[in-house]
Amino acid sequence: MTDKSRGKKPAPRRVPVREQDPRQRRLNFEEVSLGYTPEEAVLEAGRCLGCRNRPCVSGCPVGVPIPEFVAAISRGDFASAYETIRNANMLPAVCGRVCPQESQCEGACTLGKKHDALAIGRLERFAADWRMRQRESGPAKPAPRKDVSGGGGRVAVVGSGPSGITCAYELARMGHKVTVFEALHELGGVLFYGIPEFRLPKKIVAAEIETLEEMGVEIRRNAVIGKLHDLEELMEKFDAAFVGTGAGLPRFMGIPGEDLNGVLSANEFLTRTNLMRAYRFPEYDTPIKTGRRVAVIGGGNVAMDSARTALRLGAESVTLVYRRGEEELPARAEEVHHAREEGVLFELCSLPTEITGEDGWANGLKCIRMELCEPDPLDAYEKSSSGLSRPGRKIPKPIEGSGFAIGADTVIVAIGTSANPLLTRSAQGLRLRRGYIEADPAGRTSLEGVFAGGDIVTGSATVISAMGAGRRAARAIHEYIASRKS
Repeated sequence: MTDKSRGKKPAPRRVPVREQDPRQRRLNFEEVSLGYTPEEAVLEAGRCLGCRNRPCVSGCPVGVPIPEFVAAISRGDFASAYETIRNANMLPAVCGRVCPQESQCEGACTLGKKHDALAIGRLERFAADWRMRQRESGPAKPAPRKDVSGGGGRVAVVGSGPSGITCAYELARMGHKVTVFEALHELGGVLFYGIPEFRLPKKIVAAEIETLEEMGVEIRRNAVIGKLHDLEELMEKFDAAFVGTGAGLPRFMGIPGEDLNGVLSANEFLTRTNLMRAYRFPEYDTPIKTGRRVAVIGGGNVAMDSARTALRLGAESVTLVYRRGEEELPARAEEVHHAREEGVLFELCSLPTEITGEDGWANGLKCIRMELCEPDPLDAYEKSSSGLSRPGRKIPKPIEGSGFAIGADTVIVAIGTSANPLLTRSAQGLRLRRGYIEADPAGRTSLEGVFAGGDIVTGSATVISAMGAGRRAARAIHEYIASRKS
């Protein structure tokens, strides 16, 4: 932005984005948001104030130069906008769709103090989608090589989720030979198997990850580290290793009836739907049973994804049960809004106490009403997977005699995940904390040459925070390899 543009009076409201009609979209898995047109993107980019202190950049975990790419869009230079983003973020089309911008870059936007914050996420998505449409006329420019010395090392990256692929991307740009080990047959981790098609199309994930192979990164699919190989074996062949295996072990409540047929973790439900392509039935005849009445336990984005997916798979009614109130729902406001529009029912301030059944199959959910009391500085139930508390939230307590029941043929438990011990239990000398790998801010672990980042360190977090961890670890790995060569 130029000095001349700094004194302008911005439009108070952001440019709205077109969406599928709720009555139509609940019957399909096509993307809900249709994105900006070029004219809409230029108009929205023109709202940017061009702040000198760039608070939006400080709010981005990977440091995308937001004012520069927004300015390029406002000029109609979409190619420059894309290249500016990609220099810091290899997954702009993904981040533009699923990142919680409202609590990060947009949350720090100066414009948002008096008006709607700049729609940074929508603009990022626009630039990335524009470039994908241009691929028909030629491939994207190769990712620019970083001007650093000390490349040429061999690095193993375990896991192809957001932290792993970001680490691999940055290391390849620094001149290292990188091999990615993925346990499943598709790359992307939670981006591929955890987020529904209507929020993040698989073709978008695949297109962005293609960049790695174009850069010469070796990909080994169906490679389960902890079974086929362990960390010690990897370190015999590589100069360093990065562990980005995420937090994929589902958690349950421990209430009666969780062993009944028809009770699923959100992990299983969404993985079957995404990885096994139930969203393309009958082309893919995926064995996933969704009853007429579905109950989803939880209030986060995964719970919303599960509820909205169940509707699209044919459920007649879907009820989301959460033990706190509307204001405490941890899901993004946009996801809650979309779920309500599509017909998901909400039973708030309600705690499940038992899953009932008949002949081995679930048929209902017993609950009790809750009241929100004074904030507690250390709420054990609401601790994150990493063991860090979330202080200041009101503690829900049961209301005596308020029990009620919900009919449910399928119950989906979406209350969070823990670290999968498959890799860590075979790693001698690797220090853990509540099952998660201990690592410093740069990703260094207790084992020399082994680095880690993302959800396997922090517990379940955002895509962009995992990417930030992968980027920081890549720098630390580069420095580690360079120091050994000197």
